[in-house]
Amino acid sequence: MSESRRLLVHVGAPKTGTSFVQDVLWQNRERLAAQGVLYPAERFDEHFLAALDLMELPWGGLEKQAVGAWDRLAERVRAWPGTVIVSHEILATASKQQVHRAFDSFGEGREVHVVLSARDLVRQIPAEWQENVKHRRTVSYRGFLDRVTDPSRGSELASWFWGVQEVPDVLDRWGSTLPPDQVHLVTVPRAGAPRDLLWQRFASVLGLDPDALAPETTRANPSMGVPETALVRRINSRVNRGVLANEDYRQFVRELLAHRTLSQRSGSPRLALPADVRAWAVELSEAWIKELAGRGYDVVGSLDELRPDAEADTGYADPDTPDEDAVADAAMASIVTLLEEAARLQHEERLMRRERDAAHAELERSRGLWFRAKRKLVRTADTHRAAALALGAYRRIRGSSSRSA
Repeated sequence: MSESRRLLVHVGAPKTGTSFVQDVLWQNRERLAAQGVLYPAERFDEHFLAALDLMELPWGGLEKQAVGAWDRLAERVRAWPGTVIVSHEILATASKQQVHRAFDSFGEGREVHVVLSARDLVRQIPAEWQENVKHRRTVSYRGFLDRVTDPSRGSELASWFWGVQEVPDVLDRWGSTLPPDQVHLVTVPRAGAPRDLLWQRFASVLGLDPDALAPETTRANPSMGVPETALVRRINSRVNRGVLANEDYRQFVRELLAHRTLSQRSGSPRLALPADVRAWAVELSEAWIKELAGRGYDVVGSLDELRPDAEADTGYADPDTPDEDAVADAAMASIVTLLEEAARLQHEERLMRRERDAAHAELERSRGLWFRAKRKLVRTADTHRAAALALGAYRRIRGSSSRSA
């Protein structure tokens, strides 16, 4: 198979640098296309909508926008003569049937590669709870942990978590029909590694020059600390009573407060696992590492990085019973941000109102000039034949009666 006909499908997992990688691809899509590499997107969330469509997932009303998005994406993939990259983290939860549909939709003649980025469970479990909170959920941290560790995995929450985070299972669903060397597992470096190391790993798998595509991006999915996450969960319990539409929640709570304000605060304790759950996660991680080592996948990084770092255990602060002074401080920061945003929006509204009033005044002035010119033409037509002919032509064009003039 020609190297130029590769299709790389990056399927997740959430909270492993996926937003960062997608932003680099989005910002550089024209440069990539000039090099024969297609990142098929006319809007930054196009692959997200396509994934919703492929798996028919409900998503706060966004699934209505997604109808037909996968077929449109697949059509562009089929039409491109070179390498294509598709990327979104919720693809990790696709069933084998949905994976087969996806592969079939890409057509024949392509060498398909699956890419999954993965991080150790001790970091992933708290991160997934926080993502739930940022999507209007109000489940307590202990409630979340109980569902995730339940062997039956019978709850909706557990089903989703393991659907996107159980690395051996995700790779089995996406890679079962592919040669092992076309299944790539990118491990997330431990804390303290060079900041660009993860990007270097992604670029090597995607066949991109990491230095030519400078990852100067502002779109990411940053994490909040314990009191900040507790605050957003409390906000959810109020706004979920129907006072805030989903699109407003995304703009003001998730983006403005969680991403742009609360995640930027330093000094707060980070989300972690209680000792009993941490021990369970370490044991499960060892089983995963053993399983993955025997599959022959292309591992970019090291399977050892899926083993939780004992030195990174800085203690546990329970987000269900947070430091109330810290929560209050986070709330004050949120109020200031909302006031600043309200002032900014009010300033924009005033500017728009002035522009509207100025445009209205100019329109009225133009209408006055036109009316005076038209009246002069009517008066002149009473004594000048040429003007009368011009007035008649004008009326025929406008379809007007003599009284309208």
